[in-house]
Amino acid sequence: MDDYYDVAIVGSGFGGSLMAMVVRRLGLSVLLIERGKHPRFAIGESTSPLTNLLLEQIAERYDLPRLIPLTSYGPWQRTYPEVVCGLKRGFTFFHHEAGQPYRMAADRGNQLMVAANPNDELGDTHWLRSDVDAFLVREAADIGVDYYDQAALDQPQRNGDGATLTGRHGGQPFQTQARLVVDATGPRGFLSKVLDIPEDPFSDYPKTQTLYSHFTGVRRCDSMAAFQPEGIPPYPLDDAALHHVFDGGWMWVLRFGNGVTSAGVAVTDAVAESLALSDGEPAWHRFLERYPSIGEQFADAKAIMPFVYAPRLAYRAAKSAGPGWVMLPSAAAFIDPLFSTGIPLTLLGIERLGRILSESWSSGDLDARLQEYSRVTRFESDATADLISGSYAGMRDFPLFAALSMFYFTAASFSEMARRLNPSLVRRYLVADHPEFGAGMRRCAEMLRRRLNGTATMTGAGSFFADVADATSCLNVAGLSDTRKQNWYGVDLADVIDSAAKLGFTRLEMRRVLEEAPWAAGCPLPSV
Repeated sequence: MDDYYDVAIVGSGFGGSLMAMVVRRLGLSVLLIERGKHPRFAIGESTSPLTNLLLEQIAERYDLPRLIPLTSYGPWQRTYPEVVCGLKRGFTFFHHEAGQPYRMAADRGNQLMVAANPNDELGDTHWLRSDVDAFLVREAADIGVDYYDQAALDQPQRNGDGATLTGRHGGQPFQTQARLVVDATGPRGFLSKVLDIPEDPFSDYPKTQTLYSHFTGVRRCDSMAAFQPEGIPPYPLDDAALHHVFDGGWMWVLRFGNGVTSAGVAVTDAVAESLALSDGEPAWHRFLERYPSIGEQFADAKAIMPFVYAPRLAYRAAKSAGPGWVMLPSAAAFIDPLFSTGIPLTLLGIERLGRILSESWSSGDLDARLQEYSRVTRFESDATADLISGSYAGMRDFPLFAALSMFYFTAASFSEMARRLNPSLVRRYLVADHPEFGAGMRRCAEMLRRRLNGTATMTGAGSFFADVADATSCLNVAGLSDTRKQNWYGVDLADVIDSAAKLGFTRLEMRRVLEEAPWAAGCPLPSV
């Protein structure tokens, strides 16, 4: 270990390793420090089109070509078959009633399917984090990042323009200095503890708990009679981030290609208390008994690792940057796995920090830039928490939940298209800073929260759906909020062409762009 590094990064999950690679490509010396040892279990496993585009753009900007195959399912399988992932074609939701088997409503009102990509080749992925994180650590080391694992750190000491890091490794003390310390250890992590940074909870957000594990033997929903659809769905039901939604919470089911499935429940405190969630595996079986069709899906499942129980899911640090230190978004805040928001928020943070270090490392405004980064990080986590808290309020009445989710899917599809086709339109995460769209998202989420706590009434799901459709129309480029589709939203580039003006194109210009775009391969194009 050297006596001095420009940047020391604590935590070698995907975010820490990727940040280390960015720093190294900027020509700075970097030390990556890990408390444990890879491979190791980690949560946060599901990507999205925006996630993969962000990773692709970071890899291209910082000359990291070996990361490009990780940005879609087909190239990943051909290039790194030994690094386990799963196929994700979209987001699948089923709504359940306690004590009742699932029965598909005739109008598909108790389910929602939103495709993210047109085929398996271009599909998103679920990351087996033990494999992916270990791969990224090796990649970081291969390009010159110094890596120190099984290290225990003491409290960093300010030292002029940087910090002194001390700790122990292999029973021996060590010491080094760094100008900037980056915390990539996750919520309630290293800097929050050693700097005694208080927690600043999200306002008006439900208290939630979680219980999860990895399993073998989980049945596919499309093999079960209860979930058999009428007609051809946009993609196979289970090749997705599959969600079972119920009053007070939801369950995720993410399949990897090696026969392992990640599954867990995220529930409000009231539901957690009724299940005695802290009991671990017995609570899991009580949950399965409560929802018979989910219980049938997991009838032959076996947990292959101990259950993990977290008594408090959401977290926000009071501040995420200071003189000589900064947190990645994953350390500054955590909200909920719903809508797969964690990885893109972290990648956006890495993108911003890379730009800051590139532009301000040798100038006098680095600390000021880090404070602005902190404000943006907080704004984006707050917007995400606001939408998800509204989603929890809608979980008892699925049509309302599905309607509110259109804000997420509208923002995600617009953001992806804007980054690809017209970067001048790119805004903050969830496009929450857009005057019309952001205000509509906040208003509708608040409406559901007030309905849940009894301070407001609503005239019905149809009226709410119309309100959402109106508020999202300014950015809707994917044909969402269309009642004719009955909650099945496939990839249809005709919707993009019809919405070309929202992205700064004519319809003819948009069709010509899509004809040449590799990310639109396999999608039929209408005549214009």
